Amino acid sequence: MKRMYRFHFLHRISCAGLIACFYLVASIGSDGWAHELPRVNEGDIIFQTSRSAQSQAIQQATASRYSHMGLILFRLGKPCVFEAAATVHYTPLAEWIARGIGDHYVVKRLKTAQQTLTPDALKKLRKTAETFVGKPYDLTFAWTDERIYCSELVWKIYDRALGIRIGKLQKIREFNLKAPAVKQKIRERYGNRIPLEETVIAPQAMFDSPLVTVVAEQ
Repeated sequence: MKRMYRFHFLHRISCAGLIACFYLVASIGSDGWAHELPRVNEGDIIFQTSRSAQSQAIQQATASRYSHMGLILFRLGKPCVFEAAATVHYTPLAEWIARGIGDHYVVKRLKTAQQTLTPDALKKLRKTAETFVGKPYDLTFAWTDERIYCSELVWKIYDRALGIRIGKLQKIREFNLKAPAVKQKIRERYGNRIPLEETVIAPQAMFDSPLVTVVAEQ
C-alpha cells in the first residue's frame, strides 16, 4: 500500500514538473532566458520592433520605435497575436514576442475595455477578424481589403466590429519620405509613381491614440 501511494505521489510530481517545463519552454525568449508572458486580455493590442527587411523604413518614415503590431485573441484558451505578416494568421503569444528585437513589447488596452469589451463585443471582434484570415500582406500599404498590413488589420477590425477608430488616419505624403531606408523601399515598390494621397494608418498612430493605455511592457 505504501509503495502504491509512493508511486502515485511520484507520478503526480513528475506530471507537474513536465507541465512546468512546458510553460517554461513556451516563454523562452530569443536571448535564451525564460520570460514571464504578460497577462493579456482579448482585444489588447501589442507592439514590437520587428526584424523584417522593411522595419527600419517604417521606423524612419513614422518616427517610431515600433514597426509591427497585432491584436490579442484567444484560441483554445491560449493567447495568440492575430497579425498580418506574410499572410493574416494567428501566432502564439510567446512565439510572436520572441520574433521581435530584444523580445521587447508593449501591450495597450482600451481605457474603456471593462465597459466596452463585453462578451458580445469580443464575439464581434473575433468574427470580424475571421474575415481577414489568409489575406496576403500588403507591401504597398494600399487602403483596400485585397491585401492588408499589420496596423491596417487591427484598425479595421476595431472599426468594423465596434465602430471604434484607434489612431488617426494619414496620407503617405505626411510621412518622412526622405529618410535613406524609406527612399530605398519607395524605389523598390513604387518607382516614380508614389501614391502620396493614399490613406494609411501607422503603428505609431495607434500607439499614440488617447483611447488606449499601457497595461504591460518588457
